[in-house]
Amino acid sequence: MNATRLLLGGRIHSPAMPDATAMAVRDGVVAWLGSDDVGRAQFPDADIVDLGGGFVAPAFVDSHVHVTATGLSLTGLDLRAATSRQHCVDLLAAYARSHPDGVLWAHGWDESGWPDPTPPTVDDVDAAVGPGRMAYLARVDVHSALASTALQRAAGVAGQGPLTADDHHRVRRVARERLTVAQRDEARRAALDLAASRGVVAVHECAGPEIGGLDDWRELRALDHGVDVVGYWGEAVGSADAARALLAETGAQGLAGDLFVDGALGSRTAWLHEPYADAPAGCAAPHGNAYLSTDAITAHLMACTEAGITAGFHVIGDAAVTAVVEALGAVVDQLGSVAVARCGHRLEHLEMVSDEQAAALGRWGVIASMQPAFDALWGGPHGMYAQRVGPTRASGMNNFALLASQGVPLAFGSDAPVTDLDPWSAVRAATTHQSAGSAVSARAAFAAATRGAWRAGGVRDGVTGTLVPGAPASYAVWDADEFDVNAPADAVQRWSTDPRSRVPVLPRLDGEAPRCRQTVHRGAILHG
Repeated sequence: MNATRLLLGGRIHSPAMPDATAMAVRDGVVAWLGSDDVGRAQFPDADIVDLGGGFVAPAFVDSHVHVTATGLSLTGLDLRAATSRQHCVDLLAAYARSHPDGVLWAHGWDESGWPDPTPPTVDDVDAAVGPGRMAYLARVDVHSALASTALQRAAGVAGQGPLTADDHHRVRRVARERLTVAQRDEARRAALDLAASRGVVAVHECAGPEIGGLDDWRELRALDHGVDVVGYWGEAVGSADAARALLAETGAQGLAGDLFVDGALGSRTAWLHEPYADAPAGCAAPHGNAYLSTDAITAHLMACTEAGITAGFHVIGDAAVTAVVEALGAVVDQLGSVAVARCGHRLEHLEMVSDEQAAALGRWGVIASMQPAFDALWGGPHGMYAQRVGPTRASGMNNFALLASQGVPLAFGSDAPVTDLDPWSAVRAATTHQSAGSAVSARAAFAAATRGAWRAGGVRDGVTGTLVPGAPASYAVWDADEFDVNAPADAVQRWSTDPRSRVPVLPRLDGEAPRCRQTVHRGAILHG
């Protein structure tokens, strides 16, 4: 094959040349952009790729995934379709009959949308899977789970309802250890194949001792697939030396990701200032769970900042956000804002943030790794968030516009398997936020899912995540019929939506989503 590949007859999304219909790729790098006739003349010996009107755009990066768990949701039982407690149990029983051997791994039940929002019991699970069978059923947010009696006994825990916190971690660990190497490998390949088929060329794996464990992370690192896996290890340290040693041991990009400050709203384990609006009578933790103290958060941030290592946390509830921002402030007071910004510290989810906190995070260069699908699934005046915290508190959640307006760099992902690994749906969700004034433009959302996510992963060369000469040739080719330069009706933009402004267009997302024909990473075809 010739060293140069020339793509012709398409529509290239490039800030360098918004009207480009052709692109040349050489040695895995974008070499040139322009028109078809000039391309043919300039590269007469190139291998020609006829785009047939296809739309070529920078490939996506998912800033928060759990690869093995995502794959297990693909190869195991997906319970997101369950519409009631009985339906959930029926799906489980049918799957158990057709898969009689080994640990039964299921994911995705969500009682908040059922007519009777009561989860199944352990007795329900045992009756569905049979006596002595190990079964693990993660709630959709993966912060609580049902486990059969056999699995609970093996993990040394007991409970009729969903398990949370340490009990949940124990049963998940035992269930994971019972999976074979072949099952785990099959799951990971299924997840990364899905990513490539959705135009994703890199994912940020949020690993940790309470997520998949060190063996799972090492197996994932050793996998040769093509989709980049940028890993973060969620384990707290207390000194710069300990931070360096742990980073060397794990080979991670940073000590960040799902280092849990709190849990999730759906499981009522996110840490709140005010009690849950729907906390059950006699609830032992009406404010949710705090897994790290402000002192421990501060120590971790201080250690990582002194070592020049990216730190970060899983943080959802407003009390958890307050603890992290106070800790960041203490580190800034001691080491300075430049030292903090240089590390690229990142906060995962960051769902409940005030104006003052957003301004502080912007000043300190802290990255917000967020999931627009959360609002699409659980936002709005009658959604799960409103059930848990009331409509007033819920209306201020996942405020992308606030964070962007304060200069907080945004990176978008899915938190798969919590939501689908579907980047165009994430872009659309960010532009159609269910709370007035919280949406961002499609341009900003697309940037957060491409170059913003590369930046969050430590790539800050100014060109990766775009299609300009000299940039890595990491792109996807899409079938898309209608294009637009648009902005949310309730947002003020700092750029023109007039077609004459030559802002690169994006597909309209109010109809059928673009279909991925091909995914290419640094010149190598991963899909299509």
